[in-house]
Amino acid sequence: MSPGPGPNILKVSLGIGVIFMTGVICRLLVYQPSTPALCPPRLQVLSSVPSPLKPLPPELSNLKDLLSWPDTPDAQGDFAASTSPKTSTYHLKEPPRPYYKLKEKLEAVLVARDHQGRPKAHGGDLFRARLHSPGLKAGIAGVVRDLENGTYLLSFPLLWAGEAHVEVRLIHSSEAVGVLRRVWLENQATVDFRGYYRTKGHQETVVCNVIPPPGPVCRYRNRFSGEDWFCAQPRDLPCDALVGHSSGSYLKVTTAREEELLGQKVTNQVLPRGISSILVNATVENTTLALPSRSPCTPGLPSPAPTGFYHNDVWHSRVCKGRTFPSAGLILDCLQKKIVHMMGDSTLRQWWEYLREVVPSLKPIDLHVPHSTGPLLAIEPTRGIVLQWRVHGWPVRTVQTPVASLHSVVQELEGIAGGPDTVVLFGLGAHFTTFPPKIFIQRLASLHATVKSLLARSPQTLVVVKVANTGYKSVYGSDWFTLQLNRLLKATFSSLPVALLDAWDMTSCHYLPDNIHPGRVIVRNEVDLFLSFVCPR
Repeated sequence: MSPGPGPNILKVSLGIGVIFMTGVICRLLVYQPSTPALCPPRLQVLSSVPSPLKPLPPELSNLKDLLSWPDTPDAQGDFAASTSPKTSTYHLKEPPRPYYKLKEKLEAVLVARDHQGRPKAHGGDLFRARLHSPGLKAGIAGVVRDLENGTYLLSFPLLWAGEAHVEVRLIHSSEAVGVLRRVWLENQATVDFRGYYRTKGHQETVVCNVIPPPGPVCRYRNRFSGEDWFCAQPRDLPCDALVGHSSGSYLKVTTAREEELLGQKVTNQVLPRGISSILVNATVENTTLALPSRSPCTPGLPSPAPTGFYHNDVWHSRVCKGRTFPSAGLILDCLQKKIVHMMGDSTLRQWWEYLREVVPSLKPIDLHVPHSTGPLLAIEPTRGIVLQWRVHGWPVRTVQTPVASLHSVVQELEGIAGGPDTVVLFGLGAHFTTFPPKIFIQRLASLHATVKSLLARSPQTLVVVKVANTGYKSVYGSDWFTLQLNRLLKATFSSLPVALLDAWDMTSCHYLPDNIHPGRVIVRNEVDLFLSFVCPR
């Protein structure tokens, strides 16, 4: 047996680890002052007059055209004329068979009906369908095609053997979608925020938002992204005394009748089963899964619909040949010498938290900041791993946090040199469902330009974009809003060599109920797919 490392080698290794750790901490503390500062220098205090949004670059000029949805005629005040989850029906398109074969496609026809059982004459409902096998912990999202005449075509690829069931869920009736569209088209914000101003011996709290509140305002422009933020002008303090930010109020934007259309009894409801369970046979070779030949996970791959499926609680991607990382050792081997920059909302923070939990040697560094906004830092000195997460900046609903902590993703990206050991991961969506789409489009435009610049100066940098997952079902955060934002997000980065990770598909077909913060088994599969892009082989 060879002798272990001598004491001198251990001292050198420990010293290198300490130097590495100190360098990383110092770099981050540059961005996080120990005491609250007045309005950070990256925010420019401008005149209170809002300026028009910057024009979109030519390659993104058609983004708004993607926000299409079938017309949703008003129910003319009659709730009974809206789509009902209890009376709507679906059936197989072809006569049922005793068994089906792997790789075949199952198709069904859905007829939307109102509360009196009458077929609807127009489309626009938001239905979700899935094929699932509870005993196998298997599931796949169905493709729902709106024929815009009250009828919908459902299709499911048959990718595993065994007994399977079709489930259809009405997320929103077409009439409810009409309410959501009205809120968007009227350019309303459905929430507001609080800004905290402070100087020695005096402080004030005011309303803030991405849209100017009524009356005199303080206007702040982010020097990196060019985006504006507005706060009601404090009575006795100057605009540059802004030091804190937090969530505010949910605003009243619907009538009583509209709230009935968005009520729990008709929202996110499973339709009565219209199809008996089907049996999918294994192949002659006793193959139980239909996995096509796929390339390793690299940026820029096309995404089929759906993008994958679960089997035994493991996600099988149809985009690329995903890997699993069931042990801390495999994760450490994958992330060796990597600096991972995570920027986004709390669903991405779940990834940071998951990696911290399953890899004990990833040590957190307490930067004395709110956990909900970060920055959060964990390092593994012996492997040279740095794992950082921070919130994506305004707009963000959160506990009171220093304004100095709210960096835009654009700001962070412009400070990254990049390289083969740099991984950039960002995801945003949930905090933008409460604003008109132009706000998200402007954010995407600045992100597109910055990512394009990063990849131009450092093509070996891996950039991963997380698509928003399913979650809320209200006017303040409906899945219908998220679906539209995801269309914009995918289109924005379709021309760049980035990896898209479709968390919508990964949450919409799992047996766990929808939650804006998905369960651990879903997070594990999301992280495994992310790591598959970091270490494709």
